[in-house]
Amino acid sequence: MESTPKTWRLRVELDDSPGALARMTIRLAERECNVLALSVIPVPGGVIDELVVRAAPGLLPADLVAAVKAEGGRCVGITSADMRDLVDGPTAALRAAGHAMKLPGGVCDAVRGVLGADSVVVADGDVEENDHRIRIETADATLVARRGWAPFTHVEVARAEALVELLGAGAPTTSALMTEDGMAVVLRPGLVGDADAVAALHTRCSMGTLFNRYHSGLRTLPRRWLHRLLTPPRGTTVLAQCADQVIGMGQLIPMSTPDSAEVSLLVEDAWQGRGVGTGLLLALARTARAAGYRELVGWCLTAETGLLRTAAKAGLPVSSRREDGLLRVSVGSSRVESASPQVASG
Repeated sequence: MESTPKTWRLRVELDDSPGALARMTIRLAERECNVLALSVIPVPGGVIDELVVRAAPGLLPADLVAAVKAEGGRCVGITSADMRDLVDGPTAALRAAGHAMKLPGGVCDAVRGVLGADSVVVADGDVEENDHRIRIETADATLVARRGWAPFTHVEVARAEALVELLGAGAPTTSALMTEDGMAVVLRPGLVGDADAVAALHTRCSMGTLFNRYHSGLRTLPRRWLHRLLTPPRGTTVLAQCADQVIGMGQLIPMSTPDSAEVSLLVEDAWQGRGVGTGLLLALARTARAAGYRELVGWCLTAETGLLRTAAKAGLPVSSRREDGLLRVSVGSSRVESASPQVASG
């Protein structure tokens, strides 16, 4: 049994009668629960009350649902919460907009934060909408948001659409950075038409750089690999481009565990140590966080510490361990909003 309190975010429907909310909070207090925040969400035909509750040690979600039901209410959603949930909707929207403006390309993550969604990604086909999966249109892309713990409300959808409109999000994954020596680099999604540029990138990389990336004595890429590198199934590829040359690339591939995705980076030798890898990792971390991944996993040779150094310079939590003859590097995406890619540092 847990020895520390757990914080939960509940959405409840109560009878429209005087004192109903007060009686429910009293019942929660009798179970040694502390209500930390309360907000009211208008819905057709009434309202939904959202509470952030710190429960007594050992108290289960089912116990909270039972307390709501005992006062004639209905729990329409419950999920774990943290300190970021202790703000109202407008404050959360303003905060998300501020982060997205500081971090170009962070629109998906901003929308995820405003909606409290499990994931927000760019749609790769038709989207079948329902109460738990919605579509948000931008100028050039369609975002799909998913949330299992509670249905989306009309107010929340309108708030997310207003945020996207404010940010002018036409390309949710495009961003830019400035290296320490003043070179402008664009980070953008990889496209099938980039095959020749990516092939040229590999020819400019040293054997050591290619060996660290592919763990084999590869010198040039077989043509059949290029399409898979640029458009990986269910994954994401980000390219770093300066002028007309692709100088680096990063990939994010889902793993079998739902909270983890595999990450890999390749930066040509002349651009290493100038912040390109840091920018690529931050862009992939934002994409991972918006898609609901909490951990990015990189597989490195045991003597290769480049990914560890890059994650540290990006301000992301990182750890490593030896596994199957390789170094398994674990990078957290939780603090990606605290680091700015506009001025690269390493």
